[in-house]
Amino acid sequence: MTEVRIEQPEDADGIRRLLESAFGGEAEARLVAALRPTHAWLPEFSVVAGENGRLVAFALLSRVMVGGEEALALGPVAVTPERQRQGFGTSVVRDALRRATEARERLVLVLGDPAYYRRFGFVPAAPYGITSEWSSAGDAWQVLALRPVEARYPSAWRQV
Repeated sequence: MTEVRIEQPEDADGIRRLLESAFGGEAEARLVAALRPTHAWLPEFSVVAGENGRLVAFALLSRVMVGGEEALALGPVAVTPERQRQGFGTSVVRDALRRATEARERLVLVLGDPAYYRRFGFVPAAPYGITSEWSSAGDAWQVLALRPVEARYPSAWRQV
C-alpha cells in the first residue's frame, strides 16, 4: 500500500538514503540538509511516498524569491531506482503542488527535464523574464503559476 504524506522528523535519514540512491551521489542530500535549518525550509511542502513502511519517493518545495516576491522552488524530486517509472514521482510532485496551491502560493520554479515537468503545467521560464543562475539551462529552467493574477487597470480605462 502506497502512502503519500508530509515528511515526519523520523524520515530524515530515509530521505537522505533515497536521494543518494536515486541520484548516485550526495549532492542532492547535501542540498536538503543545507536547506533544513534555513528560512527556505517549509516542512509542509516536504512530501514523501512510502510503500510497506519504506520511503520510495520524495519531492520538496522550498522558499525562493522572484522579483522581490515569495515563490517556491521544486527539487529535488527523487524515486528509488527500483521504483522509477511507476508513478511515484508524479504522486509526490502532484501532492506537493496541491499543498502549495491550497496554501495560496503563487509561483513554482524547477530546473529539470521539460518532457517530465510539462505534465504538471510547467513551461519555460525565460519568455517570462524570470532569470537565475540556471537560466542558461534553456527550456529546463521552468515556471508554473499556481493561481491567476488579476491585472487591475486605472478607472480611466473604463471610459474607453
